[in-house]
Amino acid sequence: RLMARDSNNSQHAPAQRVLVVMPTWLGDCVMATPTLRALRQLYPLAHITALMRRELRPILDPCPWLDRIVTIRRKSKSHPKRKPSGGLKLARRLAASKFDTAVLLPNSFRSAMLVRLAGIKRRIGYNRDGRGTLLTDRLLPRVSQGQYVPISAHEYYLGLARYLGAVNPDPATALFTKGRHDDAARAILTKHGWDATSDPSTGCPRRPLVILNPGAAFGGTKMWDPKHYARVADECVQRFNALVAVSGAPSERQILDAVHANASATLLDLPSQGIDMTLLKSVIKQASLMVTNDTGPRHIAAAFRVPVVTVYGSTDPAWAQTEFEHEREVHMDVYCRPCQKKRCPLRGTSEELQCLKLIEPDAVMQHVTELFEKTAKERLDAAGQVAAGEGV
Repeated sequence: RLMARDSNNSQHAPAQRVLVVMPTWLGDCVMATPTLRALRQLYPLAHITALMRRELRPILDPCPWLDRIVTIRRKSKSHPKRKPSGGLKLARRLAASKFDTAVLLPNSFRSAMLVRLAGIKRRIGYNRDGRGTLLTDRLLPRVSQGQYVPISAHEYYLGLARYLGAVNPDPATALFTKGRHDDAARAILTKHGWDATSDPSTGCPRRPLVILNPGAAFGGTKMWDPKHYARVADECVQRFNALVAVSGAPSERQILDAVHANASATLLDLPSQGIDMTLLKSVIKQASLMVTNDTGPRHIAAAFRVPVVTVYGSTDPAWAQTEFEHEREVHMDVYCRPCQKKRCPLRGTSEELQCLKLIEPDAVMQHVTELFEKTAKERLDAAGQVAAGEGV
């Protein structure tokens, strides 16, 4: 990747106090974890701080590659009286920590201006949004015929670590939980019928946990029909004796209610059980499978190596590849996708949201069944290898 830097700046200069400006979306924060790992390996003795939105902090907390997390308050519809973190005040706050290096994962002009105002000597990021003069090390994003080339966010962020000297960084995402949160999640799930004891015939839990995530902060062009999610829920109960849990943000209450209303089986409503983002990680960690739209919880599942079936609408999978071998993508190759639009450009016509409407529950269930069978085979094979080893 081409880049430019100030003449007095060494590309592989050491760093002692590093600020990593994190992305603003949940899924992107998860996809940034390989870069955090790479930076820790590159600077094992450095003090590394992540700067991120306050509501996303539970995604990274705890993270062994960070020494500190600094949070930013943003305007919120759910908290209208909350004052956002002011730019100058935040810059002074960062300046007090005397960072010598800032690694900017988002492309925004605002993030570059912030670290410049904070007086951070070295500022590394992609030369986008007219912020090149604010950076000391400017990497050029991939462009073809005037358009940005689709590249997965986790690979995009790793480009910064490679530039700084990381060699063959591990691209796998990873998240972490605390034992007390895992215990709380298990207690809630067990109370509602989850049985994690292994079935000798399959090697899988006697009553596996399947999580449905039918919402998407992006908008309606990412959201598969709640009735289809309900159909998938019923099929999972009938075929696999699964405990099916439905997850979503408070703003997605109507969507979650529609899934419950259209399902014949009784489903576990995670938000009503007090499952916040911290506990959601621990719940997903226990799951056997997730079915989701292209949204943040999909990346949490991949980070915990939980098989996941992702339903795509308007968005291009190339921008958010997980590189997880147990993820299956479902999308329709209609002529107008991927448009990357939050609202369907064909709304009001017979072709509105055809990218989603043409996806049938049977197509999703094929992948669900294949992943269950694949997981069962892998567990039985692993159990056989252990038994063979014990017999030697």
